[in-house]
Amino acid sequence: MPFGYRAAWSSAGTGAGPGSGNWAEAEALAQRVAADEHTLKQRFWQKLRALASRLPFAEDLIAAHYCAFDRQTPVHVKAVLVGAIAYFVLPADVVPDVLPVIGYTDDAAMLAGAIKLVASHITPEHREAARQKLSRMRGAS
Repeated sequence: MPFGYRAAWSSAGTGAGPGSGNWAEAEALAQRVAADEHTLKQRFWQKLRALASRLPFAEDLIAAHYCAFDRQTPVHVKAVLVGAIAYFVLPADVVPDVLPVIGYTDDAAMLAGAIKLVASHITPEHREAARQKLSRMRGAS
């Protein structure tokens, strides 16, 4: 994989919504997941593998992931992207993921907002790596 993981942004990443608890609990959970880089990485790939074939924004999500963990990415950009990734990974959502059709609309909106804020940092290399990874994931299903 061309992008290395670092813990330099360990305090970055909030943005979980209400679900099973209050906002403070959801935010604390998001911060713990984002701070534990290994857990975030593991949960991200597990959830994405299960959804890759039917998630329309999967390529953008993977590109955001690669950008967030690229050594060249500034810390403030990492914080924005890790927040969006943590929101995707966490079970506490504004719209529960188990709802058919609309379950991932809030995740897509969160990701779209994050990408809009930091689009200039998501490079063609991140996008190409995401396309290749998604192609391999979908081919394996």
